[in-house]
Amino acid sequence: MRLGSSPAAAVGTPRAAASLLEDFSLEMTGKDVAGLEEAAAGIPRGTRIHVTFLGSEDLATRVAAARAVRRLGFVPVPHLSARRLPSRGAFEEYLGALRAEGACEDVLLVGGDPAVPEGPYPDALSLVGSGLLPRYGVRHAAVTGYPEGHPAIPDHVLWSALTAKSDALAAQGLAGGVVTQFGFDAEAVLGWIEEARDRGVALPVRVGVPGPAGVRRLLAYAARFGVGTSTSIARKYGLSITHLMGTAGPDRFLRALAAGLRPERHGEVKVHFYTFGGLGATAEWVAGFRTEAGA
Repeated sequence: MRLGSSPAAAVGTPRAAASLLEDFSLEMTGKDVAGLEEAAAGIPRGTRIHVTFLGSEDLATRVAAARAVRRLGFVPVPHLSARRLPSRGAFEEYLGALRAEGACEDVLLVGGDPAVPEGPYPDALSLVGSGLLPRYGVRHAAVTGYPEGHPAIPDHVLWSALTAKSDALAAQGLAGGVVTQFGFDAEAVLGWIEEARDRGVALPVRVGVPGPAGVRRLLAYAARFGVGTSTSIARKYGLSITHLMGTAGPDRFLRALAAGLRPERHGEVKVHFYTFGGLGATAEWVAGFRTEAGA
């Protein structure tokens, strides 16, 4: 890892951290439409809002959520979960339904949780390889990144997959990006972005950040997704693994990220919020953080 140590490192100020929140994105489930409607006034128009692809939700629920995102003045980014698609026909049905709602230009491709694929798509790369994305009007396809690794996939496989997806998107003329899994260690994220650049992955990166939430909930999600929560890393972030009743926001994380970022080295970097504490709470936190920073 070759993090910068020049005087420019002093940019880790509240204002510099707040600049990372320009053009941030948010995440919701198909069942969060009411929450989005309540929070809409506090979210900048044009914000990219991801709609997850949960196994407990059906196509109609996901499409209705994407429709609501667009109706409220935001940019829908539906997730396409490879291992949860039972057939090519189901994939085309979903893409067609999204296109009918004007919600198919931007998508996020994920492998999905099932240990055994439910259909012909074992991973996100196979969705790109299907050739269906540009046919249905997709112009921008983001893929996932794992700065702290994946609990079930070796690092060398993750890197190989990321470079292959980057190359495949370029070959189809699709703009792309990387949305990372959330984490608590800004130094690990910065090092991961540097390695991605060294490996030839020039895609813009949206760093996954947990929205403000209870400490107990954050730690539970971290355990579920294999995110490191050692005592030292938790303390850096502002979490106490011995006092679970409080709440925590990403203030320290964003300042540390801003302090280490070098555009000439890391490229384009923005922030994506996993809204574990709710869309409204996250939108309020962003507005408050930017106000305090004078942004």
